[in-house]
Amino acid sequence: MDTHRAVDGWDALADGTRRAIVARLADRELAVGELAVGLPVTRSAVSQHLKVLKDAGLVSERAAGTRRIYRLNPSAVAALRDQLDTYWQRALAGYADVTAQARLTEPSPAESQPEENS
Repeated sequence: MDTHRAVDGWDALADGTRRAIVARLADRELAVGELAVGLPVTRSAVSQHLKVLKDAGLVSERAAGTRRIYRLNPSAVAALRDQLDTYWQRALAGYADVTAQARLTEPSPAESQPEENS
């Protein structure tokens, strides 16, 4: 990923490690060390992933002594959900249009019965 360009939430979530971090932060606030436990990357890599998530606005941080505590930004997550809901509604509307058009072009039951030969 090019670190010199703005990252949106979807770009940030394209990485599996970042999705795992977001999933953990959905449960509660965590420090980098806590996030790194169980992930197949180093603490340093977790910090880099958190920077991408922070740049995308998906997480925020606060100081707690010498530690940085990270949490999800609920408004940014809600914005992604709104976008996904919009895509979903458009897909459903498209499906409804296709099925309605198919119904209009289907022959009626009387037209589709084979003729009987006497």
